[in-house]
Amino acid sequence: MAKSFRVKLKKSTIGCTETQKETVRCLGLRKIGQEKVFADNPAVRGQIFKIQHLLDVTVEK
Repeated sequence: MAKSFRVKLKKSTIGCTETQKETVRCLGLRKIGQEKVFADNPAVRGQIFKIQHLLDVTVEK
């Protein structure tokens, strides 16, 4: 398994469902192009999977 993920918001949340918008907010992403690094755990994987069409995800070791 990966040790961490680098997640970048690449698309706007306009037109997304409320739960998808809340997921983006809970990940701490506010603006397009903003990046964050998250540890690899099942909770983060689930959030990334839910909004994968809005994100660029790269795996870091």
